[in-house]
Amino acid sequence: MYPPPMGSEPAGGAPGAPSPMVYQAWKGSNVFFLQGRFIFGPDVRSLYLTMFLIVAPVSVFCVFVARKLMDHFSHHMGISVMLVAIGFTLYDLALLLMASGRDPGIIPRNAHPPETEGYDGNIEGGAQTPQLRLPRTKDVIVNGMTVKIKYCDTCMLYRPPRCSHCSICNNCVQRFDHHCPWVGQCIGLRNYRFFYMFVFSTTLLCAYVFTFCWIYIRKVMDADDSTIWKAMTKTPASIVLLIYTFIAVWFVGGLSIFHLYLMSTNQTTYENFRYRYDRRANPYNKGLVDNFKEVFFTSIPSSMNNFRARVQREEGLESRALGGGGFMSPNMGKGVGDIELGRKAVAWDGDLGQMGMGGDLEEAGVSNEMLDDKDGRGFAGPSPDLDQGLEGRAAANPKRSSWGRRSRSGSWEMPRDALG
Repeated sequence: MYPPPMGSEPAGGAPGAPSPMVYQAWKGSNVFFLQGRFIFGPDVRSLYLTMFLIVAPVSVFCVFVARKLMDHFSHHMGISVMLVAIGFTLYDLALLLMASGRDPGIIPRNAHPPETEGYDGNIEGGAQTPQLRLPRTKDVIVNGMTVKIKYCDTCMLYRPPRCSHCSICNNCVQRFDHHCPWVGQCIGLRNYRFFYMFVFSTTLLCAYVFTFCWIYIRKVMDADDSTIWKAMTKTPASIVLLIYTFIAVWFVGGLSIFHLYLMSTNQTTYENFRYRYDRRANPYNKGLVDNFKEVFFTSIPSSMNNFRARVQREEGLESRALGGGGFMSPNMGKGVGDIELGRKAVAWDGDLGQMGMGGDLEEAGVSNEMLDDKDGRGFAGPSPDLDQGLEGRAAANPKRSSWGRRSRSGSWEMPRDALG
């Protein structure tokens, strides 16, 4: 349904040279490791902090609590306390990497906008052919209910139901839940299961450390026949771990309970905060048992991206993009501030590039700040050198002598031949 990402130029630009791999020509903000085998979000550095917050307290627990518990338990019982803590930590870190280092369900971008209904691709008339505007939304039926899907200007596709564009990773993600800064990755269709298992296992790890810290304090009290306060002064590491795990369990435990509610009602975090299904019917709710089966007991779909494949150049892309009967984005003519985008420059470059105007804008000296008016009015006031740059461009190329004029009202008018 969605084609793989297309590249525009071979590597190095030399004829016959091998084209770059998909991860090398990736237009999103992701960070790749091991030649595209692992994909992370742009905030992948926060993953090191998350690992430190897990490994550091467990290390303190093993050195100052579990090791000393061996003297109060039998040999096999004492060593098992430390082994369980180490094994649980490794399992928790493995889930963290599985949630953060895999494709969350990214939908590949289209190389060009989809065709409008009724367009056969053989319309004659060249530049005189009227522009065909893509509708902003479409209606689809999900479990007997009508759901609107939106057109993504950045990825040039209609998002499937439950898909959203992440402004941080700059990708459309299937069943988008949220972007987690602690994981450094979007949480979507292909990694939500591992994300919840990571959060829940972290909660259990906090409870495990908290419990055995109390057990160690009790053992010290019984051995010295002292009060709890005197026992605490003899084990400061236990006090620090008790406070740390008590605070942490409120965060990860609360998050576990919240996502347990979301799974029971088949919602995502994005849908819960935006749509409020408690006020209307949820078309995705299949019942408590089936909702949990969908998350934990269904096969994870394969990734729609082969990051280690070579970029395939689409033949005839330029002729289709620049030929007669061009397409207009649903937001053409609107202010850039009104467009749902990850990075606004990408959408403008893509839309204008499809109409053969991207190069003219760059050569004329139009910057992103001029295109992006913060008040959402589209073009802001032009630079003092803009008119001179356009006149120079017009003199160099008479065919593009007037790609746009500013009317008295301050808005830009683009002639039909330039838009074609």
